[in-house]
Amino acid sequence: MTWLLEKINGGLVRVFLIVVGLFWLVPTIGLLISSLRAPEDMSASGWWTVFSKPSQLTFESYRKLLENSDITSSLLNTVLITVPATLLVVVIGALAGYAFAWMEFPGRDWWFLGVVSLLVVPVQVALIPIAELFGRIGLFGSILGVVLFHTGFGLPFAVFLLRNFFAEIPRELLEAARLDGAGELRLFARVVMPLGGPAIASLGIFQFLWVWNDMLVALVFTKSGTQPITMALQTQVRQFGNNIDVLAPGAFISMVIPLAVFFAFQRQFVSGVMAGAVK
Repeated sequence: MTWLLEKINGGLVRVFLIVVGLFWLVPTIGLLISSLRAPEDMSASGWWTVFSKPSQLTFESYRKLLENSDITSSLLNTVLITVPATLLVVVIGALAGYAFAWMEFPGRDWWFLGVVSLLVVPVQVALIPIAELFGRIGLFGSILGVVLFHTGFGLPFAVFLLRNFFAEIPRELLEAARLDGAGELRLFARVVMPLGGPAIASLGIFQFLWVWNDMLVALVFTKSGTQPITMALQTQVRQFGNNIDVLAPGAFISMVIPLAVFFAFQRQFVSGVMAGAVK
């Protein structure tokens, strides 16, 4: 009887989670279907009517999207911003995390405390001072300036997460590698990095999602020609409020890419966050 009750309860939990997941996906499904409908169909009825009239589906909106130079160039700008900002945070954060975890140098704990304290600094506080600094050195409005801003604000969390994860590596394993003649750089590349895969994957997902979906930093630091997709879509709404045939497919593409990245690495994401959050 107990076994039967456990089975029923487990089944109810699974059904509940499936229902919650389907409700969570409804906006995404609606946006996808809207992007495959003609503007006149969207004005006449809701997206759910496509299930009774599948002939409404068309790829004409995506053709128009590819012909819109503002949207296509902004997608390229988003990639040029997101990929370097993610790679720099992962590489620098991993090196710093290893140094704080296993290398001895003066004031190590105090330096780490200073890095962790930067986690409480909100992005909004630094927008104006850094904008003035970038203006003086010629980086304001450039893709490089946005990459550097995202890298700087992503590093404190990266160092905190990876340092805590690397600190859990058995000391005996590192000492055995040193006895075999491995230097610090080789030890980091051959031992620490492979073991830190889950934490590095979760960090990469965090940083990728934050940078890809950012609009505040892009609003302040970019200009025409360097705007990412979030700003380009907002501009399209302001200039052409009724061009849903371009906005719907553009919004779906900008949303589906980070969703795909998250679902592809969700297992590493969960294990990395759980491991890095516990000392």
